[in-house]
Amino acid sequence: MDLTSILNYILIIAALQGIAFNIFTIHISRRKVTTAVIYLNLTVLALSLNILQAWFFSDHQPDNFILRNILFSWDLLILPFFHAFLVYYLRIEDRIRIYVRLSIFLFLFLLASRMINIAISKQFWPGDANEILLHYTNLEEIFIAGFSLFIFIKCYQLLFTKQHSYTYIQKFDDISWLRRMWKVGICMFLLWIIAISLFNFTGNVTGYQVLRLGLSGVIYWIGYQGFFRYHKANDRISIRKSISANKAIQIDKSRSITNIESKNELSLKHQADFEKVDRYLIEKQRFLDPNLGLEDLAEEIEMSSTHLSKIINNHSEYNFSDYINSLRIEQAKKLLKDKEFCKYTIVAIGLECGFNSRSTFYSAFKRFTSQTPSEYRDVC
Repeated sequence: MDLTSILNYILIIAALQGIAFNIFTIHISRRKVTTAVIYLNLTVLALSLNILQAWFFSDHQPDNFILRNILFSWDLLILPFFHAFLVYYLRIEDRIRIYVRLSIFLFLFLLASRMINIAISKQFWPGDANEILLHYTNLEEIFIAGFSLFIFIKCYQLLFTKQHSYTYIQKFDDISWLRRMWKVGICMFLLWIIAISLFNFTGNVTGYQVLRLGLSGVIYWIGYQGFFRYHKANDRISIRKSISANKAIQIDKSRSITNIESKNELSLKHQADFEKVDRYLIEKQRFLDPNLGLEDLAEEIEMSSTHLSKIINNHSEYNFSDYINSLRIEQAKKLLKDKEFCKYTIVAIGLECGFNSRSTFYSAFKRFTSQTPSEYRDVC
């Protein structure tokens, strides 16, 4: 099997994977199909159809002149769909879909223009028809590349210069993965420009082969990263609303009473200070802040960090970090055993309970309960 055949197999697998992704997210997954998910699916579908078309014409050459020259400009639609996904993912109020409408219009216009060129060249210049269509295809691709660059710039502005427009979503997701995706996309765009130049000046198609191989990986990254990141952020938004409404843990008064009865050497003032800290953390839900530190809390409650650390160590039997994590674990346990939260991922619950990552959540949960979050949810 030669290199071209291997590449063709990779292309067809990637294209079919993209189509399978659309079927999964729309028909199999129990997740709600939102506008953002629709545009994500359309991005992956346009990529898949573009690769599928490239595979077909690299492996097959129809004898019919018309079939051999009908090409759909799927690459024209990829970036406008992705831009629309960004707009809805970032929850930007000014939801501009003009680029999607414009790209669909251009897609239909280019298709009609190609059909007219096929008909005219076949009718009036049958001997030069193939060369005419080749020149037309080159011009069409250059135009699409220019339009795509324009959309790339719009995506750049969204991700790198307009952070103030989506401060809300940044509370629930680190959008650095979207910026990395943009950088990968611009690399693919540069490969595209190189491929166009190589083909036009030398007739070499190696650039296109490398480009299509890269796009095969991009399908997986855009599709699955986008889908799961989007739903994780949505889960966190829903969980936070529920915690704020009526799912937050309550102050454990019995803990304070026990402490008073079990120690005579500590002053009642220190006990009162600890109760003040405990009440503040729970009522204000400050323990849910993953960036909360000893100095921050001490400043908020107007208490020295040394005194705060001392009363927490004496009255909670934990150091500051473990004390905060114990509250987070109690909140996580409350949500994990609540049937209303079965539809949310364990990772989203852990992040909304104040942990920075899946690993820190699982590690802390195991240490405090001797069970993993999954085991605890199953038992409950």
